[in-house]
Amino acid sequence: MTQLKTVSLVLGIGGARGMAHIGVIQWLNENGYDIRSITGASIGALIGGIYAAGKLDTYTEWVLALERLHVVRLLDPAFGRKGLFKGDRIIGVLRELIGDFDIEDLPVSFAAVATDLESGEEVWLHEGKLFDAIRASIATPFIFTPFGRNGRTLVDGGLVNPVPIGPTHNDTTGLTVAVNLRGATESRPPPPPRAPIPNGNCYRQRIHAFIDSLHQSGMPAAPAHGILDIASASMEAMQDTIMRLRLAAYSTDVMIEIPRNACGLFEYWRAEELIALGRERAARAFSAAGH
Repeated sequence: MTQLKTVSLVLGIGGARGMAHIGVIQWLNENGYDIRSITGASIGALIGGIYAAGKLDTYTEWVLALERLHVVRLLDPAFGRKGLFKGDRIIGVLRELIGDFDIEDLPVSFAAVATDLESGEEVWLHEGKLFDAIRASIATPFIFTPFGRNGRTLVDGGLVNPVPIGPTHNDTTGLTVAVNLRGATESRPPPPPRAPIPNGNCYRQRIHAFIDSLHQSGMPAAPAHGILDIASASMEAMQDTIMRLRLAAYSTDVMIEIPRNACGLFEYWRAEELIALGRERAARAFSAAGH
């Protein structure tokens, strides 16, 4: 293994588009790259942490079997003002599926990035329980409730660092590879038809409607009117600005871009096509970079 083949991998935010991270990791492994270090925010922390634990194949098999209704059932209503969903159900399912680990014991160096809600500071979580760090990093405001850890109230790391390269700064690997799930909008074929919404459960109907209302930034859409539309569009604009500033401060050897309109925020049932997209864009980016 040459030093050039060792990789520090940075996985960015983007909801279900994060399934493309799986394809990127698969391509790197199949082409002889040794991932020594992973840092991620939000979905990047989830995928990166599961890979660092050596369980990505198990997770991939599970997510490929998900259907739209399964995703809805994983969302546990918070019935409060701190967020729409608690996030406990999905984390519980993943703990049972993957097992829980101490980050310090993982075979691959890992850090999840979160945001301290009170101070606004970027927090690097590189010790303690793996799924506690992941839960903090995925706590998207308005959607998932904040997570308390060591006396701090933590939310989604993407608020302050959508593609968190900083934690890799002192790595001694040959390449720093980053995956940006907020790439330029592209003309893409429509998604495959989805199963109809079942009748008989009013709250589940409302969750379906909420999922369908979450437009990804950059896609043609009707003017936003609801509070969630306005909040989502505002966060997208803020994160784009933060991301440009952050990427200007840190250099990468390879930047892999996934179109921001590849799928909707919760469309995890499209995992197969998104994994394929990640593989294809990894190959394209490495070819363009000459590696």
